[in-house]
Amino acid sequence: MENKSRRDFLIKAGVGLGGVALSGFLPGGGFFYAPAEAATPFDPLAPKQPHFPAKAKTVIWLHMDGAPSTLDLFDYKPELVKRAGQSVPAEYTKGIKTFTQGGVGKLFVSNKRTWKQYGESGAWFSDLVPNLAQHADKIAFIKSSVTIGATHDISILKLNTGDVNPGRPSLGAWVSYALGSANPDLPSYVVLYNDKQEPRAGSANWNSGFLPAVYQGTAFRPGDSPILHLDRPGYIAALEQRKSLDLLKKLNEKNAARYPDDTELQARIRSYELADRMQTSAPEAVDISKESEATREAYGLNDEATKSYGTVLLRARRLAERGVRFIQVVSGPAVPEGEFRNWDAHSKLEENHGHNAKMVDKPIAALLADLKERGLLDSTLVVWTSEFGRTPWGESGDGRDHNPWGYTQWMAGGGVKAGTTFGATDDIGLQAVGKTVDTYDLHATVLQQLGLDHLKVTFLNSGRSERPTVVYGEVIKDLLA
Repeated sequence: MENKSRRDFLIKAGVGLGGVALSGFLPGGGFFYAPAEAATPFDPLAPKQPHFPAKAKTVIWLHMDGAPSTLDLFDYKPELVKRAGQSVPAEYTKGIKTFTQGGVGKLFVSNKRTWKQYGESGAWFSDLVPNLAQHADKIAFIKSSVTIGATHDISILKLNTGDVNPGRPSLGAWVSYALGSANPDLPSYVVLYNDKQEPRAGSANWNSGFLPAVYQGTAFRPGDSPILHLDRPGYIAALEQRKSLDLLKKLNEKNAARYPDDTELQARIRSYELADRMQTSAPEAVDISKESEATREAYGLNDEATKSYGTVLLRARRLAERGVRFIQVVSGPAVPEGEFRNWDAHSKLEENHGHNAKMVDKPIAALLADLKERGLLDSTLVVWTSEFGRTPWGESGDGRDHNPWGYTQWMAGGGVKAGTTFGATDDIGLQAVGKTVDTYDLHATVLQQLGLDHLKVTFLNSGRSERPTVVYGEVIKDLLA
């Protein structure tokens, strides 16, 4: 049998023998990749050493979809309260060339907002996040975040890939490429979301760009069957599938011996074996049924308002325990069938943020406490991110527009300097002042905590040596313990 036709046979045979469950992990299905030109058997997910001792082993990246108003969560501005209802003074808008589509309205504050300082750090939290406030001294705030673009699709790409155009690898893909997998039975990069549908722009935000496809994120869906097509078809017994895989492996190994320079078959063997192991390990990793009632209560699984987001955060903790390198969690809708599907509050900010903050506040607080109690917070870097912030002026009477010029993000655990604040916005919370932190700087800092020099993580693409931070990026050393 010719080599090509035999390979076709194996692919078809794999599908016929239970490969339906596995085919999503094969070349073209998006999971395993091996370069045909490689000279020796090649495992792209083999563990790799960092450049220097790492402070963090795992990243849990919390993306607040839709862009919260951090002016209403963490960035208390007495001057904004004082000037509410007035026009924006011209001195605050210097350097801003293009305003967002809503124009510039009067300065706005909610008459329901209250603020309080917490912990020894004295960090300010609003009434929207009372549970998270209890962990003030675990958090390192970045209050001078900036980005480019003021539309969601552009800024989400920038946040995840460092570029405003599709095609570059996401940060999680770079981490997977640079460090490989710490658990051979699970993907090294997992994406979680608490919605029936993928988050906006979908896989563009966790793809591998020009890196091999094996490094892209694997999306785990909500529900009891988190990985599409992973379940073994009911009409195939476990022993039958095992025998089929053994036969395929034997045939592939025999053929591989005849063509030692062709590594595709070795890669295919490994992909089948990995998918077979994941049929057991992945469902167990995300099975929260055996978690204690106290843990379920802490994450908010007994409350419909927090249940969906609490579930994905509890799964994130379980994946971190099992060595998954990069876990990206995208917040889903607070009111699935209503108008408050994310934090994008161009109107009715009080109601919107009331729902969304309630959905995430208790679960995130539980995650920080849980990681701490299990001794995992030191080795797990939690990053709270958004595509941008919101303006200090109002829109639609009771909402806020997009603000890429100054907003808050934060990190906790993983060797960051807890109970600190880096940077600031001006007195009304419109623009960052002093040293700013762009996406590239945030990415460089995260890589630093994983033991990676962002300047040395490179991949040759079309003759150009590419790196995660493009040609920018500076580690924010003031954030590091």
